[in-house]
Amino acid sequence: MKDVIRNIEAIIFASAEGIDLPDIKQILQEALAIEVSREELRELIQKIENKYKDEEHVLELRYINNSYQFLTKAVYHEAIQQLQNHNNKRKLSQSALETLAIIAYRQPITKLEVEQIRGVSCDYSIQRLLEKKLIKIAGKADTIGKPLLYATSQQFMDHFGINGVRDLPQLKDIVTEDNAIGETNE
Repeated sequence: MKDVIRNIEAIIFASAEGIDLPDIKQILQEALAIEVSREELRELIQKIENKYKDEEHVLELRYINNSYQFLTKAVYHEAIQQLQNHNNKRKLSQSALETLAIIAYRQPITKLEVEQIRGVSCDYSIQRLLEKKLIKIAGKADTIGKPLLYATSQQFMDHFGINGVRDLPQLKDIVTEDNAIGETNE
């Protein structure tokens, strides 16, 4: 039975969001080929819940919105808040900003096309933008090798306070006569 408890614990831990009782039951049946009643499952989950009440654990098993999930105990929320603030403060490099601008204005676009515009490799910049969830993989191009297509994400739109690509500033809005180089002959 200890193996079943560990499997339940792993299932709950690995689920990105909460997981409900019927899903846990179905996954156990498929993974371990065992039949567990709802009542038995509740008892096993109660054992896991009791285990995590111990002070040595930083996580606790919570039942929220009809599903189970592991959460950090409230006593550690200040530290977690500081971690999130720290991660949010990390600024993008100039190359990442340039890459983001190219993707925003030319989306969907392949990495090769971004590199042709910038003239340098963009592997690291694209990886950082994916990690920060400012861009997303939008599919694959219908060209040889089926390269990935990149586009801005919903988080990009939220971060910059726009509803869509059409709300991005247009070149005519950015270029002014003060930015012009050379003389114009009229």
